[in-house]
Amino acid sequence: MDLNYSPQDEQFRAEVRQFLTQNLPADIQHKVLNHLRLEKDDHLRWHKILAKQGWVGNAWPVEFGGTGWTPVQRHIWNEESGLAGSPRILPFGVSMVAPVIMKFGNKAQQDYYLPRILSGEDWWCQGYSEPGSGSDLASLKTRAERDGDYYVVNGQKTWTTLAQHADTIFCLVRTDPTARKQAGISFLLIDMKTPGITVRPIIMLDEEHEVNEVFFDNVKVPVANLIGEENMGWTYAKYLLGHERTGIADIGSSKRELNFLKKFALAQQKNDAPILADPHFAAKVANLEIDLMALEVTLLKVVSTEGKQKGPGPEASILKIKGTEIQQKLTELMLEAAGPAGLPFDPAYLSGKQAHSISAGDDAAPLAGTYFNFRKTSIYGGSNEIQKNIIAQMMLGL
Repeated sequence: MDLNYSPQDEQFRAEVRQFLTQNLPADIQHKVLNHLRLEKDDHLRWHKILAKQGWVGNAWPVEFGGTGWTPVQRHIWNEESGLAGSPRILPFGVSMVAPVIMKFGNKAQQDYYLPRILSGEDWWCQGYSEPGSGSDLASLKTRAERDGDYYVVNGQKTWTTLAQHADTIFCLVRTDPTARKQAGISFLLIDMKTPGITVRPIIMLDEEHEVNEVFFDNVKVPVANLIGEENMGWTYAKYLLGHERTGIADIGSSKRELNFLKKFALAQQKNDAPILADPHFAAKVANLEIDLMALEVTLLKVVSTEGKQKGPGPEASILKIKGTEIQQKLTELMLEAAGPAGLPFDPAYLSGKQAHSISAGDDAAPLAGTYFNFRKTSIYGGSNEIQKNIIAQMMLGL
């Protein structure tokens, strides 16, 4: 595989950098670069800017409104936008349910949902995990019983990210309780405004309302909202999770955070010298950078095979494991460099409401919250332990 960028790719990189310089709102960029919390409006503003440019569905086929970018161009976009401090486009609509609708949905579903995903008109959330059904997702208990032209859904989902903002949820439900657990699951699209849906917040260690419990009490869902065939949802779920795991690697954001770590560690003192000058700490940073470089090469190899197979294969599990380990290690080293200054955090500051009054010397203030938040990355999208099982079975034949 040729890892050198062509002149055309470098020209594309220059185009991306110019676009980001001219269009990325300064207040949103400030929040991302300084680990401050993004509001719903921040995500929507950036999504609509990209939608106007036609760059939201950059991995989508052209016939569905995609850009036609090559895998290398998509990697360049992800790298440059991450380094610039742009928010990651929320994946639930664009990168997760959209590929499922494209591959398994009917034309009416494609014509209705895909343009709304591109425009940002619909905010999506994911209804997979349940209490007691996380890593063993196939044991889910939320039921959908057919009643004429509707399914009646009862049950509970949990850890549902940003469901408090969502218009629509893609949901795994059990439609055949007598079948073996993987065989009796279906994939439904559910309007979050439907009577009988209750969203209850879960407040995390960093005091953020990011995840939720979602309850379904006799929720009527049109049969027309079933993706593909009844009881085939497990196949569609695995396809979706492959796309999710590939995106979790998020090389561009890790490069940005590595740059922050180096700059931050140069500014922190230990024994009257920058902590980055400490050989033991510097070795940790160097090893992390080597791991990130190796991950990038692996990612390029994986994305270069897209279009040649049905979807992301077990290699996505490698990206998910290593990508999340690197993300967590970055936050650990930031907190180590901060020392005692990184222990307290102020939720009002993290929300960005007081950002204008915070001096440059307060870089440490959000780091404990960031550290807490990133404990989740090795769990969502399928825990890293489960990913190792997938690699052992599908790649090593064990």
